[in-house]
Amino acid sequence: MTTKPNIVVLVLDTFREKELISFDSLVFSSIGNTGTRFENAYTAAPWTLPSHASLFTGSYSTKHGAHADHKSLNREHKIFPEILQSDGYETVAVSNNTWISEEFGFGRGFQTFQKSWQYVQSDIDLGRIARTEEGTDKLTTLGRELFSGNPLVNLVNAIYGKFVRYHHDDGAKHTNEWIDGWLADRNDADPFFLFVNYLEPHLEYRPPEEFAEQFLPAGVSYDEAMDIPQDAWGYIAGTVELSDRDFEILRGLYRAEIAYLDHRIGELKTLLEKHDEWEDTIFVVTGDHGENIGDHGLMDHQYCLYDTLLHVPLVIHGGSFTDHGPIDELVQLTDVAPTLLDEVGIEAPEFREQMQGRSFHPDAETEPRERVIAEYMAPQPSMDALEQRVGDLPDELDQYDRALRTIRTDEWKLIRGSDGSLELYDVGSDPEESANVADQHPDVVADLQAELDEWVNSFEHAEHDGSVSMRDETKERLEDLGYLQ
Repeated sequence: MTTKPNIVVLVLDTFREKELISFDSLVFSSIGNTGTRFENAYTAAPWTLPSHASLFTGSYSTKHGAHADHKSLNREHKIFPEILQSDGYETVAVSNNTWISEEFGFGRGFQTFQKSWQYVQSDIDLGRIARTEEGTDKLTTLGRELFSGNPLVNLVNAIYGKFVRYHHDDGAKHTNEWIDGWLADRNDADPFFLFVNYLEPHLEYRPPEEFAEQFLPAGVSYDEAMDIPQDAWGYIAGTVELSDRDFEILRGLYRAEIAYLDHRIGELKTLLEKHDEWEDTIFVVTGDHGENIGDHGLMDHQYCLYDTLLHVPLVIHGGSFTDHGPIDELVQLTDVAPTLLDEVGIEAPEFREQMQGRSFHPDAETEPRERVIAEYMAPQPSMDALEQRVGDLPDELDQYDRALRTIRTDEWKLIRGSDGSLELYDVGSDPEESANVADQHPDVVADLQAELDEWVNSFEHAEHDGSVSMRDETKERLEDLGYLQ
C-alpha cells in the first residue's frame, strides 16, 4: 500500500462528447457511473499540441505559448509530471501521437517516455519516410537518416513503422501490451503517474471490421466504407466532394473507432486489477479535442471553436471521485492538474501560481465556473501549407486565415476572430450552434466581449525568441496524421 494513490490519465485523441449518446453501453460510461462523469467539460484549444499543453500546465495558449505559430511547449513553464516526480512518483508516458513527444516539450518530468510508433526507442524516426517521399528524395532521406545515430535501430524502426504497427490499430493494442509488461516489472514501492495518449479515433478512421459492422448504415459493407475519401483538406478546399450519405458512413467508422478504443480502455482497467493497482488508482479519462465530420461544413479539427471540437468527455474514478454520478457544472482541462494535486495532497505553490485552472475537487474551496474560454491562436494548417497540398484555394477559404477566441457560459457563447468577426450562439436553446444571433443581442455581445478583454489583459502573455524547428522525419509523420506544416 502506497502513501499516495497512483494516477492514470488517459487522453483519447479526437474524442468528442456528443458521440456518447450513440452508444448503449461503454466501459467509459460504467467507469463514470461508479466514479464521477463531468458532462460539461471543455478543452482550452481545438487540436492536440495546445490542448495537451493546457492540460499539462493548467494554463491557456496565450500564456503557455504552444500553438500553430510556435509549435513547442517552452521550458519556462513547469508541467504536471515534473511536480509529481519531485514528490516521489514514478512517472511514465506512452504516446501514440507525434505532437506529444520530447521534441515538442512534453518529455520533462517523465522518467520513461514510450513512443509507440518506434519498436526501439530512438531520437531518429524513419517510420514514414518510405510513404511520404518519392523517387530520389525518398532514397536521399532514407540514406541520410538511416546512418544517423544507430543504423540498425533506425532500420528496425523503419520496417516496424512501414509494415507492422498499422496493420491492426493506431497503437492501442501495443500500448496496453507495453503497460502490462511495465506493471509486471516495476518496483511498486512508489506510487506511479501513467499518462497515455491513445490515437484512436483520429483520422484516418480504420476500425477493425468487427467493430465497424456494428455502426455502419444498413447495406454498407466494410470495404465500401473504407473507400469513402477521408481527405479533410481536399474537402475543405473543394477538391473532394462528400455527400450526406458519405458523412453518415464516416460517422459510423468514427463511432466504431470509439467502440474499439473503449474495448482497450476496459482491457487497461483489467490490467490494473490484475496487477492489484486499480483500487489504489485515480483513473482519469478525457479527450484532448473533438472532431468535425461534416459539421459546420468542416472535417478534422481545425479552423473553428465550435463545441464539436471543444466539448470533450471527462470521467474520474477513485478516491474522492467514487460514486458521485454525473456533474453538470462547467469544467476545463486546465482544471485537471490542480484537481489531481488536491486529491493527492501536493501543495506545489509555484506551480499553482502559474496555473490558470481552478480545482473542482469535492473538498476545494473554489466557486463553480461561470464560463470557459478557448483559443485558436493561428490556423493549422496555414493557408500556404494548405495551398501547397491541394493547389489554388477558393476565395471563401480566406475566412479561415485568422485567430479565434471564445467565451462560453451555460447560456451564451461568443466566438471572436482576429479579422473582426463575431458569432453569438444561444447554446442553451441552440446547442448545435446553428444560428448566429449576434445582431439580435448586442448587449450580450458587448458584455461577453468586455469579459473576454478583461481576461486577456489579466495575465502575462508568452514571448518567443526565434522559430521552432523539427526534424524532417517528424514533419513527415505529422503529415501522415493529416497535419500540414
